[in-house]
Amino acid sequence: MRNAPGERRRWCPRHGRHCGAAARAPAAAIDASQSAGGTVQLAIGLLTASLDSPELLAWAAGALVPQDPEALGDLLAGLHVVSELLLHELHEATGQAPEATLQRLAILAETRPGGSPAG
Repeated sequence: MRNAPGERRRWCPRHGRHCGAAARAPAAAIDASQSAGGTVQLAIGLLTASLDSPELLAWAAGALVPQDPEALGDLLAGLHVVSELLLHELHEATGQAPEATLQRLAILAETRPGGSPAG
C-alpha cells in the first residue's frame, strides 16, 4: 500500500515498520493541551525514537516536533529537564561528576563518524 504524496506515515512498534498515515493534531489543540509533563513526555519520546533507528527518529522529528515557536521552546525545555535527570541518574549510578560525563559526551560527539561539523 502506498501513501498519497505528502502524506505522513506513522511508525508501528508492534511490527517495526511504517503502517499507515499518521494523525497530527491541529496546532491549536496541541498548544492548548501542552503542559510541563507533556513536553517532558514528548522529549522522552524523541530520545527513545533516536535509540531505535534513524528512520524512527526521522519520523518522530517530523511528526512530534511542534511547528509553533513557543511549543518548540517548551520541547527544548523538556529535553533540558530530561537531560538533567539523566545526568543525575548517571552520577548516582557511577559516582562520576556530571561535568565529567558531559565532557566525555562532547568528546565522543566530536570524534565519532558523522559527528559535529564544528572544527
